[in-house]
Amino acid sequence: MNFKTVSEASWVFNPGDSAEQLVSEIRRLTQVENFDLAVVLGSGWHEAAQLGEILGVFEYNDWSCFPAGQIAGHGGQLIAVRAPSCNILFFSGRFHCYQGISAFQAAFPVRLAGALGCSRILLTCATGGVNRNYRPGDFMLVDDHLNLLGDNPLRGLSGNTFVDLTGMYQQDVYDALLKRDTSRMILHRGVLAAMPGPSYETPAEIRFLGAAGVDVVSMSTVPEAIMARYLGMQVSAVAFVANYAAGLSPVAVSHQEVLDCSVEHAHLFPFLVRLILEAWQDVNTSNSD
Repeated sequence: MNFKTVSEASWVFNPGDSAEQLVSEIRRLTQVENFDLAVVLGSGWHEAAQLGEILGVFEYNDWSCFPAGQIAGHGGQLIAVRAPSCNILFFSGRFHCYQGISAFQAAFPVRLAGALGCSRILLTCATGGVNRNYRPGDFMLVDDHLNLLGDNPLRGLSGNTFVDLTGMYQQDVYDALLKRDTSRMILHRGVLAAMPGPSYETPAEIRFLGAAGVDVVSMSTVPEAIMARYLGMQVSAVAFVANYAAGLSPVAVSHQEVLDCSVEHAHLFPFLVRLILEAWQDVNTSNSD
């Protein structure tokens, strides 16, 4: 099993800055010292945060430590939740390099989750389907990724940044999930590519990605996954196929298409997240016996 606990080298924020103040405020309001799990919710995934008792809601715009600017379809809230088996931080809305920030800045939610004790993180995203067997409305468990952002969240950091990314996604969790009843959805396993955006890819780029073994294309997720690995977290990721990638459909790719498809299938997001978290809990319980 590819398991590592969060090490003592987990991210520490500078004393007195907004991030450290936010950590203290989250702990004060929720009365939770350390959370178990973080979930980053991509475009249209915000309904998935309704999985337990809400302990507190923190608006990104109220805290200067969050990168500025929100994208349509991203809620812009950190929601602390007490679920039956664990305490969860839901980041409803993420940050992207195409907003003019670095991969390090885009991975801020992961660093915050690490500072609050999270040893596991689930990343979700909306993607374009590159694999010709994928259809809008399908889901894909991320087995591996291709980083074409031109940036890495560990660039310029001190410490052991030569992180091995082999087997970084929790295959055992996926195996456990697929033993459950997932008949309400079509669920694949494959490779995600991260492209810089914000423009969508050209048909030639999609042909290139397909030839490279890519199944879905995104503009996010990879910086968070790499940062989580650096902090020693267990990482799982699930992609929603919101549209056909460029050149695979006569319809022009648009962000509104992504949002519309997400709305149509939003009822499945909480269901799938809950199944993944239950499978993860089962795996960790089994390995601790």
